[in-house]
Amino acid sequence: MQRIRALILASTLCVSVAAQAQDTRIVETKTGPVRIETLARGLESPWGLAFLPDGRMLVTERTGRLRIVSPDGALSQPLRGVPEVLANGQGGLLDVAVSPAFAKDRLVYLSYSTPGQGGGAATALMRARLVDGGLENAETIFRQRPAVDGGQHFGSRIVFARDGALFLTLGDRGKFTPAQDTGTTIGKVVRIMPDGAPAKGNAFAGKAGALPEIFSLGHRNIQGAALHPRTGELWVNEMGPRGGDEINRVQSGRNYGWPLVSWGDHYDGRPIPKPDTRPDLAAPALYFKATVAPSGMTFYQGDAFPAWRGSMLIGGLVGRAIVRLEVEGERVTEVDRIPMNARVRDVRTGPDGAVYALTDAAQGRLLKLTPVNR
Repeated sequence: MQRIRALILASTLCVSVAAQAQDTRIVETKTGPVRIETLARGLESPWGLAFLPDGRMLVTERTGRLRIVSPDGALSQPLRGVPEVLANGQGGLLDVAVSPAFAKDRLVYLSYSTPGQGGGAATALMRARLVDGGLENAETIFRQRPAVDGGQHFGSRIVFARDGALFLTLGDRGKFTPAQDTGTTIGKVVRIMPDGAPAKGNAFAGKAGALPEIFSLGHRNIQGAALHPRTGELWVNEMGPRGGDEINRVQSGRNYGWPLVSWGDHYDGRPIPKPDTRPDLAAPALYFKATVAPSGMTFYQGDAFPAWRGSMLIGGLVGRAIVRLEVEGERVTEVDRIPMNARVRDVRTGPDGAVYALTDAAQGRLLKLTPVNR
C-alpha cells in the first residue's frame, strides 16, 4: 500500500512539474533571457488590463465580462453591473482604466461598443464605482457620434492625462472619410473630463461645425496608447491598412492623415498617397513596412528590466510578439521583438516591475514577463 501511495505521489508530482513547464518558458532577447509565465487561463477574448492600487488586476473580456485577477492568478467570478455590450465583430467590452484618485473615489472606466438609438453601433465610455462583487452607480459619460453600421475599428484605449482630463481613442469604424470630418468623433482622439464634458483648451472648441471634445483627427484604429513618462505627451500605435502600421506622437489639433495618406495600401491593392506627398499632415514617428497589427502599449518604468526603462512596449496581434522601441524626442527606433507565440492584445507595466500581457484568443491568457538571473 505504501508503495502504491508513493507511486501515486510521484506521478502527481510529475504531472505538476509538467504543467508548470508548459505554463513557463524562457525566450532570448537582446538584453538577456526572459521568463514568460502563464499567470491565468480561461479568459474569453481578453482585451484590457488595469492595475488596482493593491496589486490586483481588472481584466475585460470582449464578450462582456469584467473580472478581477489576483497577483497569484486567481480569477474572480464575473463582476456584476457591467453594461450590456454589442459583441459584434471587433466590438464588445474593450478597455478598462482606474481613476487616478481611486483611493478616494473607487471609480473605474470602461469603453465598449453599444447599439445606437437609431441603429448601428458606437464606442461608449462608462464610469462606475467598484465595490465588492461588482460595479455600482454606473453612468455612460460619452458616446461616439454618430453610430454607424458594421463591426470594425471601435478603438478604443483610455488614458488619463496629467492635468486630470482623459483621452479616448476612437476608430474610423471602417468608414474612411468621416475621420476627416470634425463634425463627428469617428476616427478621432477625444479629450474629455472624467464626467464626460469636453476638456478646456481643445483645438477645435469654438470652431463652426466642430465638436469641442476633439483633440486630433485622421486616425484609422488606435488600439494602443500611453503617456510619455517624461513629457506627459500622448503616444499611440495605430493599425494601418495593408501595411503601414504607425507610431504617433499625438498633439492637439493635428491631422494624422487617414484616409488621405498612408504608408500602406488598400486591401484590394489600390495605392494610397504616401505621407511625404502631404507635408501639411502629421507624419508618423515610425511606420512598419510589414504588418504588426499593434495593440496595447506601455512605457516601461519598472526596475526588473533596467535596460528597458523608458522603452515603449507594444503588443503585436499579427506580429505575435511584444515589440520594444526606444524613443528619443520625436525619433522612434525598433530595438527588439520578444516572441510570444500568441496574438498580444494588451501590454502593461506592473507595480512589481514585471511586464504583463493579454493574449487574444477564445481561451486567452494573462502572461507575466520577468528577467532570468543567470
